[in-house]
Amino acid sequence: MRKLLFAFFCIPFISVAQPFHITAWGGFAGYQGDLESKRIKINQTDVAFGLGMKYDLTNHLSVRTGFNYGKIKADDKGNEPILQARNLSFQSKIIEGNLMLEYSLLNSSKSLFTPYVFAGIGIFHFNPYSYDTLGNKIFLKPLSTEGQGLSQYPDRKPYKLTQFAIPFGGGLRLKVADNITIGYELGLRKLFTDYLDDVSTRYVDPVILAQAKGAKAVEMAFRGGEVKNSLAVYPAEGSIRGGAKFKDWYYFHGIIVTIGLNTGGIKNGKRGSTACPKVI
Repeated sequence: MRKLLFAFFCIPFISVAQPFHITAWGGFAGYQGDLESKRIKINQTDVAFGLGMKYDLTNHLSVRTGFNYGKIKADDKGNEPILQARNLSFQSKIIEGNLMLEYSLLNSSKSLFTPYVFAGIGIFHFNPYSYDTLGNKIFLKPLSTEGQGLSQYPDRKPYKLTQFAIPFGGGLRLKVADNITIGYELGLRKLFTDYLDDVSTRYVDPVILAQAKGAKAVEMAFRGGEVKNSLAVYPAEGSIRGGAKFKDWYYFHGIIVTIGLNTGGIKNGKRGSTACPKVI
């Protein structure tokens, strides 16, 4: 009974002695998909930041969780001429929560520089939008620009705005104090949707689309007529609008700061003392 009581009262001390860290980062978010074929591209990125916590299981292995916010964007202006004629564009805010394992390639308690890799699972929310010729912000999902949810196209289901992702990547951190590191990190997100940019497959009949969703849906589905001196007209039903074979991606990268809340939790690969007295 006495041992049980000691164990109960030692729980707070055990919690304090664990190697917890808080993390904060700032940098950029980018995307790869039907409007941007390159995995990493600097000129179509936007700001991003995040906060999180990390718990060291050993001097090499940690579990971490975080909340990230970023904005992605892309347009056809920088694409090859055949895609420039399509003249599509999109933007979206990304809100993400994740849970990951991180592995340090070197002993984090002894090394000044520590390269590391990580992978896990995440859930994210997005909502693609664009601006019409009058500058009005238009959210694209309700327009069913590729016939999603229309009875005439039963194979095209509406996409969900909150979905799962697989985050993975790596980084390099520098120890600047006993409990503070600063580094650079790049994290990619494998997705299970091709509609991050609201572009995936083929054009639908503009008459059917207009009857179901209105003239604005047709306007935002093909914007080639807005290009100066363009004679482009809405493509025939079934013409290629995007490529459904490959799913979209997004990524974060930037400077990350990690602050340890307890520097004595792990020594020589083992737990440190919890400062609880021994019970005889």
